[in-house]
Amino acid sequence: MSSSKIKYKIFAGIALGILLFWFTIPAVLTHDIPDLVREGKADKIPEIAYKVWNFYQKGRYVSPNTPKDAVGDLKKMIEENAEIGAATAPIWYVSLEAPNYPKDAFPEGIPVYYHFDGFSGDIHEMNTINHFIGMDPMERGAPYLRAIAPYVLVLLSFAYVLFILYDWKILNFIMYIAVLLPVIFLGFYAYWLYWFGHHMHDWGAFKIKPFMPTVFGDGKVAQFTTHSYPTIGFWLLIAISVLTLLAIVSKNKALRQKGKEQ
Repeated sequence: MSSSKIKYKIFAGIALGILLFWFTIPAVLTHDIPDLVREGKADKIPEIAYKVWNFYQKGRYVSPNTPKDAVGDLKKMIEENAEIGAATAPIWYVSLEAPNYPKDAFPEGIPVYYHFDGFSGDIHEMNTINHFIGMDPMERGAPYLRAIAPYVLVLLSFAYVLFILYDWKILNFIMYIAVLLPVIFLGFYAYWLYWFGHHMHDWGAFKIKPFMPTVFGDGKVAQFTTHSYPTIGFWLLIAISVLTLLAIVSKNKALRQKGKEQ
């Protein structure tokens, strides 16, 4: 086996491992948990989903409103009607600061984390703020994309397996989807921020003109200071992108070498 062939299998294998562990597995095994809880259908959540969700919540942000004895325990959080978010790696976060949210009570402001398949953080509080300025609740954003995310992740993971095992040229093109994952996410994220900022309603107690929310960096919305930055999931996507690109380059080199030998 040539060194290039070994390299592309290693690069693709590591990228697949990151994708599976941080995105595909939690997306599939905890699919629809927030929606089922919100709809009063918690009895339809399979037992394995509780264990997986609890595992991935270790070290994650917990709302100050969450009872301490319920933190990290999905069953207790459901009983306490606590904020329940997605289990996959959060990719981007937005935090709002305002005088009516003092630092001692909300040390991180009002943060919300964006995932491929949903949200986490202080979602209810953020929706309340959005309502105050006439903006739709977060759940209006990318509903179909969030719904199909687990299936897309499964297909992409399967494509990695095929890429490692077979020399079909079409797999190289499919792998470019993984290379572009950070760009794809940012594109949809920016679009939906624009959509929210330009579809304001009259119900808001505080009227503001249509605007483009800050995609990256710090900004101001009415009396709120906003912070919008990538978080762990985005850097994982960057790692997947770089590793996949290296795998494609190494595989193309291996195929060229194989062609010359024949």
